[in-house]
Amino acid sequence: MATIAPDTSNTLGHPSGPEYQLAVGEGIYALQDDLHLATPPPHPSEHTSANPNPLATAPPPPTTGVKISVSRINPRKPPQLYKIANTNSTRSNLATYSIKESEKESRSSHDTSSDGLAPHSANVAGKTPVFGEDNALLTPATSKDGVKRKKPKTNIVKSNSSWISRVMPHEAMTKRIQEHNPEGLLAFANINRAFQWLDLSSSNDTKAQHVIKILFTKAHILCHDINLFTKGPNHLELVMGASTGDIMWFEAFSQKYARINKNAMINPSSIHQIRWLPGSENLFLAAHMDGTLIVYDKERDDAAFVPEESSPLKNFTQGLDTDHRPLHVTKSVNSRNQKSNPVASWKISNHRINDFAFAPDHRHLAVVTEDGYLHIIDYLNEQLSDIYPSYYGAFLCVCWSPDGKYILTGGQDDLVSIWSLDERHLVARCPGHHSWVSCVAFDPWRCDDRNYRFGSVGEDRRLLLWDFNVGMLHRPKALSVRQRGSISSHTQVTRNRAESQATMRFRSNSNLTADSVDGEGLIEHPVESRTRTAELPPVMSKIIDEDPMSWLGFEEDNIITACANGHIRLWSRPHEATE
Repeated sequence: MATIAPDTSNTLGHPSGPEYQLAVGEGIYALQDDLHLATPPPHPSEHTSANPNPLATAPPPPTTGVKISVSRINPRKPPQLYKIANTNSTRSNLATYSIKESEKESRSSHDTSSDGLAPHSANVAGKTPVFGEDNALLTPATSKDGVKRKKPKTNIVKSNSSWISRVMPHEAMTKRIQEHNPEGLLAFANINRAFQWLDLSSSNDTKAQHVIKILFTKAHILCHDINLFTKGPNHLELVMGASTGDIMWFEAFSQKYARINKNAMINPSSIHQIRWLPGSENLFLAAHMDGTLIVYDKERDDAAFVPEESSPLKNFTQGLDTDHRPLHVTKSVNSRNQKSNPVASWKISNHRINDFAFAPDHRHLAVVTEDGYLHIIDYLNEQLSDIYPSYYGAFLCVCWSPDGKYILTGGQDDLVSIWSLDERHLVARCPGHHSWVSCVAFDPWRCDDRNYRFGSVGEDRRLLLWDFNVGMLHRPKALSVRQRGSISSHTQVTRNRAESQATMRFRSNSNLTADSVDGEGLIEHPVESRTRTAELPPVMSKIIDEDPMSWLGFEEDNIITACANGHIRLWSRPHEATE
């Protein structure tokens, strides 16, 4: 494992050679930039043990690898993708179809988020649903001058907060912000107790230099997300979730911030994932490590939270395993008490929430937990519809396909799994990793209505790319004797988990259609046997770093990867697609 660099400056390299190339059916992806973030030393007030006891039972302080949030102020439109006959390629698993980028046509699309989804695509029915729109108490007060929006007030450069140790703006920060290319790629990255704003489209002379760098005293930023709904030429805001449970609302251009859940007033546990709610200017969702999902409003003050006994308990039944309960609503979005945060609070599990992702339909939410379950939630109605188990161990990451039809998960079973929302079942498992899968993402520039490209990275230091088409899957022979209309198999697979009678009542043997997804019934699905599930091999697999991988993202010009030791690597796409 590479040696951790001292807290000096970021470094930028441009290694070349076959070992820094990714060969895929459409061409060669070459390493363009290797940006190594400086790792800060522990703060003097942090207690560190020179020789930690390997047998200690006390949980270590929460930490995470490097995570990245990226955005363009004026996004370019994704290219039109089309199918071409391809009978000569042996790399691709798309049978007689391949995906090629068209240089002449483009399809209308908004900016894409870090998980490859259009952030505010219109709903199929025409009207985009918005969380909490039926509660008048959540509607911003208006005056003759219109809606008056609250802004963060504290200048982070001049802040004297003990929560922040040091702030280091670039000496030419104002000039760099003013001269930034609106179509250029801005990135925010965390590493230990440091948080950096980077301009990945600047020249090589300044690309490695942060625009601003924030060092926290004891807190480690574990997650962050850019508000794509409110961004503009002079406004770029994001929220960050910390290991202390605090949330920072930060406006980058003005360098002003505010703290939410300050000193853990609402929930004391660390925040492992945080995302803005689709279609909302103010609301964002935070996943606390105690298994609670909390909706916060950036403009509301905090108040000590007491669960509301009058809140409806959606799909909640007494007698369930206490480690695995359906959605327990401790405060509903329809509550009449909306003077302060939280806006809503849902207890998902007694185990840690590792990741969650919003579907493009602005209705469904996929949540994965440490106890190895994928939860599908209709968050507009605060209802849990499906619970899927992993093959083994915890789920660590999740994302949706750009069209919202499929869900990807990765976890401690070393597998990437593909799930269908409409058909409510496991479509395929994707073996290829040799250790835990830490991040999955779709490539929206290589997806169309039939074919999907996605990638995964893991603690085995590998990047894997996959091409997926439902029609190409080779289903095991065992599937031919299975009752295709049934969710539950006649063969019970032991999972070493006790099932209560109440849990069993949620299992279903009825035929399911796409229309039944919106029903109120909760279905807990069994573990699918590997002999009954299709497997999908990767089209590319390669070790790309010296340290475990922590993040993966796809952009128009490149693939971006990050590792736990601070290497952010940009892999340029092929200039010409291979015929």
